[in-house]
Amino acid sequence: MSELLADKTVLVTGAANGIGAASAERFAAHGARVVLVDVDADHGEANAEAIRTAGGDATFVRGDVSSAADVKAFLAAAVDRYGRIDAALNNAGIEETGTPFHESSEDGWDALHAVNLKGVFLCMKYEIRQMLAQGGGTIVNMASVAGLIGLPLGIGTYAATKHGVVGLTRTAAIEYARQGIRVNAVCPGVVRTAMLDSAINAGMFTPEEAAALHPTGALLSPRDVAETAAWLCSDVSGGMTGQAVAVDAGMTAG
Repeated sequence: MSELLADKTVLVTGAANGIGAASAERFAAHGARVVLVDVDADHGEANAEAIRTAGGDATFVRGDVSSAADVKAFLAAAVDRYGRIDAALNNAGIEETGTPFHESSEDGWDALHAVNLKGVFLCMKYEIRQMLAQGGGTIVNMASVAGLIGLPLGIGTYAATKHGVVGLTRTAAIEYARQGIRVNAVCPGVVRTAMLDSAINAGMFTPEEAAALHPTGALLSPRDVAETAAWLCSDVSGGMTGQAVAVDAGMTAG
């Protein structure tokens, strides 16, 4: 077992599948105590049990990041169990599958913003309160390359939420830089997850076309992103705050 996150308690939202599930597993492998949060209780608890079976320390708490009451409740449960939250990965998010901007619905706009942006806002708000009380901590927000550049893929609302996540990240990083709290974002490229499968099934692109968005010609795995998140949650990255780190196989380089 790695010692990268030894003796740290890390909270992961959206931990039932995809990048969140991979991150919870990798954080535990790096020595962390992990609190998994998701609305999908079956898969979330199964992931926590898999970590415990492998010798790690993990707890699942059901929670909806778009609800302030839920956010306060799962953070309280984490602190009750482990005493503190050293790091948090605010990963929960939903996708938009190829809707031309002029055909976007107000309901779709509201739904994506409720989870992808308001959810990050609420998690950060209450995580920062806890971290101020305990003397510091680290927050990593899941953004996207769609939060850094424009992409003509019918994901205008999704891109708006992810640009918002980057803005929240940078602003909070500056505001709390002298209070022992670091805040960074990870901006993945095209990752092979259930969300990508939904986009492929919706006809946005084929797997080959998705991979071709990367100069490497290959899709990323959830573990690629999870390892970067683990590093940002660790003390090894202590000199970094306010950064939007692209994990994108070169997608934004040119």
